[in-house]
Amino acid sequence: METGLITPSSELKRSPTLAHSLLAIVGTALLICVGFGVFKVKVEVLLIVATALVGLLARWLGLSWKEMQVGLLQSIHKGMPALLIVIVVGALVGSWLAAGTIPMITFYGLGLISPGMFLVTAAIVAGLVSTLTGTGYGTIGTIGVAFMGIAHGLGIAAGPAAGALVAGAYLGDKISPFAGNANFAVGVARVNIYDHIRHCLWTTVPAFGLGLIVYAFAGGHVAAGGPDSLAASDEVRAALAKNFVFSPWLLLPVVLTLWLAAGNRPVLPGMLLSIVIATALAVFVQHRPLLDALNVLVTGPEIHTGHPLVDKLLAQGGMDRMMHVTLVALCAFGFSGLLQKAGLLEPVVVRLFKFTTTPGRLVGATAVSCLVVELMTGAAYVTILLPAELFGPAYRKLGLAGKNMTRVIGDCGIVGVPLIPWSIAGAFMSGTLGVPVMAYAPWAIFCYAGIFFTLIAGFTGFTMAQRKNDDETQPGS
Repeated sequence: METGLITPSSELKRSPTLAHSLLAIVGTALLICVGFGVFKVKVEVLLIVATALVGLLARWLGLSWKEMQVGLLQSIHKGMPALLIVIVVGALVGSWLAAGTIPMITFYGLGLISPGMFLVTAAIVAGLVSTLTGTGYGTIGTIGVAFMGIAHGLGIAAGPAAGALVAGAYLGDKISPFAGNANFAVGVARVNIYDHIRHCLWTTVPAFGLGLIVYAFAGGHVAAGGPDSLAASDEVRAALAKNFVFSPWLLLPVVLTLWLAAGNRPVLPGMLLSIVIATALAVFVQHRPLLDALNVLVTGPEIHTGHPLVDKLLAQGGMDRMMHVTLVALCAFGFSGLLQKAGLLEPVVVRLFKFTTTPGRLVGATAVSCLVVELMTGAAYVTILLPAELFGPAYRKLGLAGKNMTRVIGDCGIVGVPLIPWSIAGAFMSGTLGVPVMAYAPWAIFCYAGIFFTLIAGFTGFTMAQRKNDDETQPGS
């Protein structure tokens, strides 16, 4: 498979200048900032408009439509492995839900609630569910709502409770192999998803651990409520137990996935094998008809338990639900390919090379760009796309693995979006949990602590991996 940047076309009659590059890049950032942040236009539409505008600039530089099309298709071709994984992830989550794997883990996770350790438990359970489902939104909309009800019963302040839940929910968005954001990041950077996850643990574990320490200290001062305080959790657990058969066999898809990931085995075959096993469990353990178990892979399960929170939790997965991520990725790859084919990245990259001469400077510049784009647009996909395209060549020039860059983007971009009040993520978290963003943001420690750990890694060189393979989509790169 092709790797690296797309070679600028030899057809160019005019050499792109820094002004041309800034017009394309800054103009796109402003277009998305205003269009998405102010007028709520879909990101896909804005990326298509940006691509068209860059196409007009490329035509003025001398690029023919044929060459533009080559750039578009080359970029999409390079991103296709990541898109295939995103689609298969939808089938995987659907099969795990139908098999009862995710419901069983949620059932026992909710049973761990201790009043004095509520914040710790909330963060851990939300983190576990989000890692298994790959959706922070789904986690907050289900487990998060249930935990907020419990928090009210215990007399726990809404800000700390919501902050712990948001932190846990975004653990999965950063390191789950099923998360759209994580897969989009590795797709743009052309990095293996499991290499990315393992590398992220160097900053994720201390950042999440720091949050748990704070939660444990704060939770120790919380007095337990009455016997009805855990009613919301008990209702969710009762609904899960009534509608699913729990068995140790349901952990087999999880164990298999972890084993394959630890062994640096190819991602797609492992996921497909896990889907086959989970589908079999849905048939033989949950007694679903085979046809229904197969259709779940496309549409996701339709389960009606009579409990709104549980029904919402189970309304996840299916390849259909991953089409939004796939569409955004296709638009982003098309934009990126045209930008590169017209040579509009080179003037910026050349100047970046002059500044980013050390790993510390490079990591610092990547972190700052993530924060700026994040504040401007409030969109995770754009926060991933622009820094990855700008700084990817600089990491390659310094001989650093692409997973270093995706780790910085995860620490400074992906997990920080729910802390932006004008972002969709911030609005969703705030509206769903009933807590203002500024009230829960200080308590969502994981969402900002990673910035400090990733900067420490960059400036000390500790855990900064060297590039091994030209094709970093291969396991073990």
